[in-house]
Amino acid sequence: MVEEEQKYEVDDAYVLPDLSATSPDGGRVRALPPVTLVARYLDTVDLRLARAGASLRHRRGDELPWTVKLPTSTPGVRHEISRPGPVKQPPPELVELVTALHRGAPLTPVTVVRTVRHAHEVCDKGGTVLAEVVDDHVTVLDDSGATIGSFRELEVERKAGDRKLLDHVGTVLRKAGARVGSFTPKHVRALGAAARAEPDLVAPAGLRADPSAGDVVTEAVRKEVRRLLAHDPLVRLDVPGRGGDSAVHQMRVACRRLRSDLRTFAPLVRKKWSRPLRAELRWLAGVLGAARDAEVLRDRLRRTATADPLSPLDPGAVDRLDEALAERQRQALAAVNEALRSARYLALVDALVLAANAPRLTSRAAAPATRALPGLVARPWQRLTGPDGVDALDPLAPDDRWHAVRKEGKQARYAVNAVAPALSKAARRLSRALAGVQDVLGEHQDAAVAADTWLAIAAERPEDHEMAVTAGRLAERERATVRQMRGRFPAAWHRATRRRRTSWLP
Repeated sequence: MVEEEQKYEVDDAYVLPDLSATSPDGGRVRALPPVTLVARYLDTVDLRLARAGASLRHRRGDELPWTVKLPTSTPGVRHEISRPGPVKQPPPELVELVTALHRGAPLTPVTVVRTVRHAHEVCDKGGTVLAEVVDDHVTVLDDSGATIGSFRELEVERKAGDRKLLDHVGTVLRKAGARVGSFTPKHVRALGAAARAEPDLVAPAGLRADPSAGDVVTEAVRKEVRRLLAHDPLVRLDVPGRGGDSAVHQMRVACRRLRSDLRTFAPLVRKKWSRPLRAELRWLAGVLGAARDAEVLRDRLRRTATADPLSPLDPGAVDRLDEALAERQRQALAAVNEALRSARYLALVDALVLAANAPRLTSRAAAPATRALPGLVARPWQRLTGPDGVDALDPLAPDDRWHAVRKEGKQARYAVNAVAPALSKAARRLSRALAGVQDVLGEHQDAAVAADTWLAIAAERPEDHEMAVTAGRLAERERATVRQMRGRFPAAWHRATRRRRTSWLP
């Protein structure tokens, strides 16, 4: 569940205005009886969850009393996951969701917050709740139940309505004297300055005008570590990641890019630090890769099967192929979940947080980025363009030769991506053009793998003649895509290697 809300600060003298004008024609505002909510928040001793904008709480009286809230990249929007469970024992599933934050440290009660809530529901004429406005009088309690602080705040939470309605309600509240508040959760206000301190995971901050090579390394590491750990709970929940891509895909991409960046920046980072980290990232990427591959194949099966409406395939046979892939996916996701629960993964998370905080750099990293970085791209670029790379490609070459060039192309593209933010427009243009090359080579590889997969699954069931025929027809469609991508490749490569894109390379 995604929670979206706006907060407003008010004092005790504030009078909640008439909200009837915020409901649509025929709708109404429904006042609910006041309720008292007592929430106990758990965290590490050093408040790792609170400092990261997350929380784990037990709230008495809720149907699902245990709740985890996780921040998103959008202020005011959080993932909210609730589960049943006894008062003193948080559900293991919720504890695992915040693994990337607590990193194995014990979770203990850190504060108790009592809220007297007066809620108003903004409804349409059919009774559907569009938004909820709550007036919360909050009391912070110590271990003995004594009051140690209090405050009042208003929250407007989006339900079935749109964001315009939230803004409309906010306008009415502000006209009555409410002040737009920072999006600070109640338990963070209750815990005070310690909960507002910087999180353990250092976020990318952008590059200054004249960065050193080390600045670029640090920014690249922080960007991918943040992406990887942000998708950890989303993988566990099996929900989409950034841009609608699966969380498994985003987490795998982060592993690959971070490994590639450490390889590209090898002269700038200490080998004894980077090599073990790259090895563990390779392990995690491999575990995620099996799940991602099954996901891609299932999506591709349906697209390929319906690509020609004038020549439909046997739907039952397609369903049986999908069932085989679904079983692969279930097994792969089980392996992912097992890996994310392991001590090995926990150690990797700790190492990643430390890496984002302070990558271990060599003395060469102090050099200006414009002088030190172009040469780092030379090696992957030469592998891609050399006699064993694109120059050796033949339209009739076997699939694995094309796949080898694809891998070299991906390494070169990642290397260019890593250095481009600190270099010229030409570097950024090359990065975009290489993305086009990778699109062609990626589609080529996906089609080739899919063709082999359909035939392999059918071969496992020789008695299923309908599946054999369907798999053969699917494979032919995929091979047609392979030929099409080989035809497109020269133009994509020509665009990428124009002088105005490559002039900055040594």
